[in-house]
Amino acid sequence: MSSRVMRIELKRSVAPWAGALVLTTALAFLYLLDAAWWRGTTAWTAQWTSMAMWTRSLLFYLWPLAVGLGALQGLRDHRSKMSELLTSTPRPAWHRAATLAGTTAITLASAFALLVLVGAVQVFAHTEYTHLGWLPISLVGALFLVAGAVLGMGAGRALPSALTPPALAMSAFVFTVLMHMSLGRTKTETATGIPGTEPNRVSLLSPTVQEVRDVLVTLSASVHVGQTIWLLGMAATGFALLIAATPRARLTALTPVLAGAVIALLVLPSDPRRMYVVDEAAAELVCDGPVCVARTHQARLADLAGPGKEALRLLHGALGGQAPVSVRENTAVLPEGSTPQWSRTTVLFDFDDDIIAAAKGPELTSALIAKGMVPGCVPVGWSGAGDGVAQTVAASWVLGDLTSLPGTQSAHLGSEADAEARPMWTKLKALPRAEQLSRINAIRTAALSCEGDVYDALKGGVSR
Repeated sequence: MSSRVMRIELKRSVAPWAGALVLTTALAFLYLLDAAWWRGTTAWTAQWTSMAMWTRSLLFYLWPLAVGLGALQGLRDHRSKMSELLTSTPRPAWHRAATLAGTTAITLASAFALLVLVGAVQVFAHTEYTHLGWLPISLVGALFLVAGAVLGMGAGRALPSALTPPALAMSAFVFTVLMHMSLGRTKTETATGIPGTEPNRVSLLSPTVQEVRDVLVTLSASVHVGQTIWLLGMAATGFALLIAATPRARLTALTPVLAGAVIALLVLPSDPRRMYVVDEAAAELVCDGPVCVARTHQARLADLAGPGKEALRLLHGALGGQAPVSVRENTAVLPEGSTPQWSRTTVLFDFDDDIIAAAKGPELTSALIAKGMVPGCVPVGWSGAGDGVAQTVAASWVLGDLTSLPGTQSAHLGSEADAEARPMWTKLKALPRAEQLSRINAIRTAALSCEGDVYDALKGGVSR
């Protein structure tokens, strides 16, 4: 397609408006709503994979929009009443279809690329860890828009009605919603008895991805391959419908999308743990002595190393041989709703944890001590109050004085949490040293195993 032909096609089609609508609505969605994509380590401008996943998640409405706009474009010849005239010209039907589809495809892909570029510029300024593992996520996202638009064009040509574009757009939106909420989810029950759901193989036919809750999680290669096969079949069906002139040809044109769906389902993984996988390169540990962080957060190691070593020194002084010997970012990605897994020998932490995220400078030492003593047993992906009072008392025992932890209610003087922690702290300090150590060890046992009650252990009851 020459530049002259493309310029003419841009002037007489909805392609420029489609690209502008995709780009502006996506940027408005990201910048005008204060939501999860602006918070923590998974912010869309914080890391490359998070940026790709968040922009890809916008396809829950961008893809139906592309399908509907493609259908509107497919109605152009019917609206102008030129269908019979065009079929009588010597120019091949596939040539006209390629010009029409190519212009829209280039415009939509460029709009999505600009959206990714806006995020990429900010990510580049915020992280030292650069990689290309995020690129397939964005490329498949752009292919979803292109394939959806071409399918819409073919459907608009095959069903020339003013109702076709809105009907297709709504059908595509319903499809994405069902894939995300019911048809694409399988009910599960964790070891804790908490019911939940996880994605199944069919959900991967949807353009969107699930919410980004861990910076180390990415899509597997088999997902990219399976989705690409599905999208090529979708685009082939759309193009075949554009050039089909008879009902038989239109029926035959459905073969690629059906075959693509079947082959894709054979390629796509059935196990959720093979759909969303840990990026091993990003999770590789970078260490300063006994203090380690994931490579994706290597820029934060310098600020963490000093407080981490000081926390280990204080823990060893208080617990002796029972103290942890290293501090490490927790790179284990567990299923949502499962019980956290902790270690006696390593202080495991997450940069998105409330007290770690709120700690600045010397506060990091007390925050890491708190995580080493009472790490918390709220199920993965769930929110809850946790064991803030027990955390405060246990960390204060190591530090030698009652200390409010950052990021908790106890950071505010006179708060309910602080008032509850003070009498427990007073009673604990009034005991003989051996009894204090016994209760602290019981608290750690209950907290690290996530069995029993840390408050019973703190009061001298059984912990298991």
